[in-house]
Amino acid sequence: MALSHLESKFLLRLLEHAPQYRSPISKIKPNANTPASEQDKACKNLCSQGLVDYEEEISHYSITAAGKSLLSLDTSTLPVTPDERHLVQVAATQVATPGMAKKVPANARQRLLRQLVDRGLVKVNKTQIKQVWLTAQGKAFLCHEFTPAGNATFTKSMVGTYVTFLRQSLGTTQGTDAPSPGKPLTEAAQVTPETVLAMIQQLDKQLGTDNYLPIFHLRDQLQPPLSREDLDQQLYALERSDRIELGTLQDVAAYSEVQLNAGIPQDIGGPLFFISVLQ
Repeated sequence: MALSHLESKFLLRLLEHAPQYRSPISKIKPNANTPASEQDKACKNLCSQGLVDYEEEISHYSITAAGKSLLSLDTSTLPVTPDERHLVQVAATQVATPGMAKKVPANARQRLLRQLVDRGLVKVNKTQIKQVWLTAQGKAFLCHEFTPAGNATFTKSMVGTYVTFLRQSLGTTQGTDAPSPGKPLTEAAQVTPETVLAMIQQLDKQLGTDNYLPIFHLRDQLQPPLSREDLDQQLYALERSDRIELGTLQDVAAYSEVQLNAGIPQDIGGPLFFISVLQ
């Protein structure tokens, strides 16, 4: 797999954010003067090869015909919440940004906008990559296949970070700490239902997913050593014992293709995509 100089540096910069190898894209600077557009292009190219994944936010949106019809309805019979209506309202005459909806709590805007997009009341005009992380495939690539581009030059910091990553990933460091996100297990036999449950809880806490963890985060940590089918069976076992609940995905527009493919397909309805721990 051939990478450009910029893509190679992007991966090495991402390694600086251990142990999750996850960071706001604004902190991943392959070069000091790399334009944001080139950085986003490198990120998307790496994602298309399965080496990284990312999440993006809606940065600009506009109202649809259905949204305009909604605003003409009697407010006492609206099929939306006041916050949802406000998000639609600010886009009534112009392309809007989430920040224009001042009456809606900032931490709820993206979630509500995705629901409105899913219901056809607004449409996305522009998105912005916010977070990027190394996938399990990306970790394996860096361990076993990575070859720098022809005339690529790297800083001492990049080289040092890469060497540290190799030592940790290939098991040359010492220590008997309990498994944790970013510290891969080496044998499938080490992964018990209790291990999976503990990993779910740790990831939920670290990523702030409010007991609604997307499955792709768990796959990044446990595949390998588990296969996809093995992890699915572990999750089904935890669900049967009433320790977790698996939820379906409604708003597909909020996630990348790689993230969507990480869900568990169902014969009827959308894929199982979210994990909630039952208290």
